[in-house]
Amino acid sequence: MDVGAMTRTVGLAAAAALVAMMGVAQAEDGVRGKQAGDIVVGFGAIGVLPSNGGHVDAIGGRPQASNSASPQLDLTYFMVPNVSLNLIAASTRHDVSVRGSALGNLNLGHVWVLPPTLTLQYHPFPQSRFSPYVGAGINVSFFYGEGGSRTAPVRRVMVDTAPGFAFNAGLDYEVSPHWLANIDVKKLILRPEASVNSGLVHARVNLDPWVVGASVRYRF
Repeated sequence: MDVGAMTRTVGLAAAAALVAMMGVAQAEDGVRGKQAGDIVVGFGAIGVLPSNGGHVDAIGGRPQASNSASPQLDLTYFMVPNVSLNLIAASTRHDVSVRGSALGNLNLGHVWVLPPTLTLQYHPFPQSRFSPYVGAGINVSFFYGEGGSRTAPVRRVMVDTAPGFAFNAGLDYEVSPHWLANIDVKKLILRPEASVNSGLVHARVNLDPWVVGASVRYRF
């Protein structure tokens, strides 16, 4: 998915989140705020924008992965009003390639990634209708479904499962005691190893993607 289409998808998700929230919101005198024991489930859309870097041995060049967009589910648990744990679940497909190698530009097909990410989040204003937060945590990315058309002599591409770090910032808007609208940005430090043609060529892929999203959240 190109940047324009991905941006429109996330933008539409943000607009849909706000419209849906306004539709279910009821008049209220105050704000409930965040409380210990709250469980919040969200559904929305994310855009994944790899930074792209790294190196390829033997033939040189720069590995690249395309931008992508996907639906996302997330779960948040508040240990205390100011501190929560957040877990996201989504899967995106990316076209992968090598640019500027000794063999020219090579298309490596596509790969799917499942990157569950757990962050510890701090909410400085838990009783505010507009409630920002920051966080940090860990990520493990599972790569699967390698396929698609490839430039000869590429026959097989494998990307290894990789751990990483995540840094996070976002904003919740309380529309009603149970419903929230959310925007969220994550930066993942993600640098998996990849191999071509059963290990004939190896690469270090510095994906380091930005993950931007918008969602509707329901608080139990």
